[in-house]
Amino acid sequence: MSEFQGKMVVVGLGYVGLPLAATFAKKIPVIGFDCNQKKIELYKKGIDVTNEIGNEELAKTTIQFTTNPEDIKQGDFVIVAVPTPIDEHHNPDLTPVIGASKFVGQNLKKGAIVVYESTVYPGVTEDVCKPILEKESGLTCGIDFKIGYSPERINPGDKVHRFESIVKIVSGMDEETLEKVANVYEIAVKAGVYKASSIKVAEAAKVIENSQRDINIAFVNELSMIFHKIGIDTNEVLDAAGSKWNFLNFRPGLVGGHCIGVDPYYLAFKAEELGYRPEVILAGRRMNDNMGKYIAESIVKTFIKNDIPVKNAKILIKGITFKENVADVRNSKVVDIINELKEYGVDVMIQDSYAEKEEVQREYGLIVTENVEKADAIVFAVAHDEYRNITIEQIKEALKEERNLVFDIKAMLNKKELEQGGLKVWNL
Repeated sequence: MSEFQGKMVVVGLGYVGLPLAATFAKKIPVIGFDCNQKKIELYKKGIDVTNEIGNEELAKTTIQFTTNPEDIKQGDFVIVAVPTPIDEHHNPDLTPVIGASKFVGQNLKKGAIVVYESTVYPGVTEDVCKPILEKESGLTCGIDFKIGYSPERINPGDKVHRFESIVKIVSGMDEETLEKVANVYEIAVKAGVYKASSIKVAEAAKVIENSQRDINIAFVNELSMIFHKIGIDTNEVLDAAGSKWNFLNFRPGLVGGHCIGVDPYYLAFKAEELGYRPEVILAGRRMNDNMGKYIAESIVKTFIKNDIPVKNAKILIKGITFKENVADVRNSKVVDIINELKEYGVDVMIQDSYAEKEEVQREYGLIVTENVEKADAIVFAVAHDEYRNITIEQIKEALKEERNLVFDIKAMLNKKELEQGGLKVWNL
């Protein structure tokens, strides 16, 4: 067990920063800083807007929540866990991490260690963040303060693989810093740490984790398109192939959110900056980015085959978050399906008990409601647990009397049972 005696500051209290801060707060003093005043006020009231640790756990936490940057001055160990999105051209948007670096630099305690957890391409911590810290603080890195990098591995909505139970990659600017960073993380991470040889290695490890998943999902998404043309069920093919011990069991689906749908662009950006055009990585991104359009077109074709008018048809979309059992709607690819259907004149109705209605309206201009009319078809776009136990009767109750189309994107329902119950089911 580390003998860390100082105070930790976590900058950025979203889906990554909050569970991290809460776990450390059980062992050492933690200050949690975020610029979002509304979010901090809710946290102080014990309301977890991320749903990552829950209201009960949040109410018990000893985290000192603040929006005052000057509180960062108390930090002997500062962790930066802010989002790193992409812009409309798919280029890395480092605005949040640059802004956080300025806050930290302006309030940096001499002798502190600053560790970044935000996903970045190799080189950002040392080439972008370090100069900002030095400029804003007037201190010299390596003498007055040290830096490190430890990529976040939080899996939103996952109640099994938690911050403390996932092996943590750690890195530092030198051997001494590496040991100190490792010792601090070992306070909270029961699964232990992996010491990367350099900050750039740790940064690269993070972006390839999600790039690998992206490429594999793109492959099975392409298989899905092929098998639909052949007339066989993709999931039945994958089940059969999965009988081999070394088959990788990826499933087709929408790839959104702030990790898998974003990280490959960070790696591609760095590669192109160095004069190399990555083929496989960007091919996977193109495939996955186009899946919403493909699904919407498949829905329209199914309507036509079943002699159902497309224009003014009412389609109920169940789920709009970027993945199952989370409230996060950032970069949700369900929105691509909705926008494409609207292009065909479809009247889209949206239900999702996880999503924050105000955020969906602010982010996408869409209305989430529980009060919907009977539909011409239902699209189960997100595999929330509450949808898995839905009955045939409940589905039929939501459909118009003469309609029976169900689009189960993630194949979470029992297709055979639904079809025996008189429903027509389309899976990706």
